[in-house]
Amino acid sequence: MRIDRLVAVLLLLQRRERVTAAEVARELEVSERTARRDLDALAMAGVPLYATQGRGGGWRLVGGARTDLSGLTAGEARALFLVAGPASAATPTVKTALRKLVQALPEPFRAQAEAAASSLVVDPRQWGAGRVEHRPPPFLDALQDAVIRGVQVGLGYVDGKGAETVRTVHPLGIVAKGPSWYLVSGTEAGRRTFRIDRVSSVDPTGDPVRRPGDFDLAGSWHAIADEIDRGRMPLEIRAVCLPTGIGLLRMGFGNRLQVGGATADGRIEVLIRGYDAYTLAGELAGLVEWLEVTGPPEVRNHLASIGAALVERYG
Repeated sequence: MRIDRLVAVLLLLQRRERVTAAEVARELEVSERTARRDLDALAMAGVPLYATQGRGGGWRLVGGARTDLSGLTAGEARALFLVAGPASAATPTVKTALRKLVQALPEPFRAQAEAAASSLVVDPRQWGAGRVEHRPPPFLDALQDAVIRGVQVGLGYVDGKGAETVRTVHPLGIVAKGPSWYLVSGTEAGRRTFRIDRVSSVDPTGDPVRRPGDFDLAGSWHAIADEIDRGRMPLEIRAVCLPTGIGLLRMGFGNRLQVGGATADGRIEVLIRGYDAYTLAGELAGLVEWLEVTGPPEVRNHLASIGAALVERYG
């Protein structure tokens, strides 16, 4: 915690002409003794800091020295520089910018930020599998630029059947979902999502984007993703599960599982989404020790058929 506190003290000094130990203690909710020790530690570490005594005294930065990272804690700095490391999926431009930013950190915190950039390796390959390279789609940078500048674009797009269209869209944000990238846009027909690897052309019009005042990219994407998931998995079954089986359901079904409340006999109500009755029954058949499907009837019938077939073959 101490390095986070030292950064907080430094940023407090930048915001004010001077601070006293009592003010630091009050701001950071520590004792005055701890505040004085932190201020001394900053000075000893080479931060251009000096103290004055008497009325109007306190601690000041020499010559108004500043580090333009207001509001950035040490923990946030470490997290930020993880993005700059060799394991990151960030573009080379982003990595270069972040490595330059580390030079703006005060000397006491620079070592940890630099260490963070080389502290993590991500190997995307499963054991026994070859590496799959997921390269950014060709028009990603152009669309990101349109989002940032807030300009409409003429978007060439090839749908899943191979038909190409051109339309004017209002780029609102970009989302990475696994290896795929999506553009969330406003259109004449309402809000739409486009897979960027299907974009065939991008032509900025220069006209400003009409951005809804309440638009939130994360919230909008959650709604879109939920709608897509429900479209891909339209069937929903009801079941009750022993508490000891909930962990298995979470591992097996992820966000297709919705956990409810407890029943009178101590089991847990659950909802599970699937593609169709037969496929979902096959997924559930191995969980009979923990799970009882209560509906719909077609899933129960498929489970009974699977059970009879297993008894006939292995009984």
